[in-house]
Amino acid sequence: MAETVKIIYQGKEYEYPVIEGTMGDKGIDISTLRSDSGLVTLDPGYKNTGSTLSDITFLDGEEGKLMYRGYPIEQLAEKSTFVECMYLLLYGELPKEEELEKFTSSIKDYNFVNDRVRRILNGFPSTAHPMGVLSSLTGSLTAFNPKVVDVNCPVDMFHASTRLLAKMPILAAWTYRLSKGLELNDPDNDLSYVENFYKMMFYKERKSFDLDPIVIDALDKLLILHADHEQNCSASTVRLVGSSHAGLFTSMSAGISALWGPRHGGANQKVIEMLELIQNDGGGLNKWVDKAKDKNDSFRLMGFGHRVYKNMDPRAKIIKKAADAVLEKLGIQDEILDLARGLEEVALNDEYFIERKLYPNVDFYSGIIYRALGIPKEMFTVMFALGRLPGWISQWKEMRETNQPIGRPRQIYTGATTRDYIDMNKR
Repeated sequence: MAETVKIIYQGKEYEYPVIEGTMGDKGIDISTLRSDSGLVTLDPGYKNTGSTLSDITFLDGEEGKLMYRGYPIEQLAEKSTFVECMYLLLYGELPKEEELEKFTSSIKDYNFVNDRVRRILNGFPSTAHPMGVLSSLTGSLTAFNPKVVDVNCPVDMFHASTRLLAKMPILAAWTYRLSKGLELNDPDNDLSYVENFYKMMFYKERKSFDLDPIVIDALDKLLILHADHEQNCSASTVRLVGSSHAGLFTSMSAGISALWGPRHGGANQKVIEMLELIQNDGGGLNKWVDKAKDKNDSFRLMGFGHRVYKNMDPRAKIIKKAADAVLEKLGIQDEILDLARGLEEVALNDEYFIERKLYPNVDFYSGIIYRALGIPKEMFTVMFALGRLPGWISQWKEMRETNQPIGRPRQIYTGATTRDYIDMNKR
């Protein structure tokens, strides 16, 4: 017998079905609650509200599990590539060899940006925040790709997706070059997706350039780990904007803007800023660890614990190995990175942090890797956006294909009751 939940209100009983997901997660379907009873639910931040049925990503914060289309993130990070994960997220299955070749080839076919976009970029000052530039440039792509995507046409959707996936690394790399006052590098179709992006970021004429496989592997893993994360703030923004049938590029621009906030994608930047604060203070690491333990102190360690994962972030376990490999390979002497290692040692061995499960999360390790590679902290969230793009497209695609209604949250009004207008001379 199917499970139900009953609500009794003003002497009337209302019964609603319990929906169970394929991994055992459950929710109450209250889609007719307001029309049945006149009631709405109040759930600030939607922490207990399921906005959709989705078969893209499964996340279990209690057990520390993350899966894309049923595949554990540990297996994907070890055996897959970012491009393969893109295909998996978009189409639900791992690609066969010929499918992956076609997908990769299509991305390379669109591996260019209109010269007018370059002119738009040149209109920004070098002091502009890279996320603001990236959001603006992504939105501008609508002007150069005005055709509305027919989500019911697989060919149309395929080319729209690969077009956007091809152009985002160019825009991301160019925002970095702008901030550094460097000439813009063009894409190189002889390279892989991640190698091409890395070269556009860092290549300088007449200087030696090394596509170190350890560095490329670490970046590839970081992009895989960031590719999707269920109904987070930016994914929900993409869905909400897209539910009005706004275009794909516009919806992605909105997702980038949502990710920009320090409570979402800006967390890895906050990690480095915290380490810089500790360094500049000069009082030593123990002082700040003690401040973090003091409940009366407003200081909090950034990059430790996670609002969703109540155990160790599964992505952190994976990327820690890559971070160690990058630091060993590059042999960088950096007091900030030394402080990071010290904090990691404390968090993994101090009973205070162990009892509260305040383990280093993916933001902590990604910040370390980006700094080691010479990527400025203002670019960290751009790197996050590049990784999250296939997840956003997948969420947008699913929302449109299932013909979900326009998003329209309700509220409980707490303002003034009805009152009469007062003429100006009587106020």
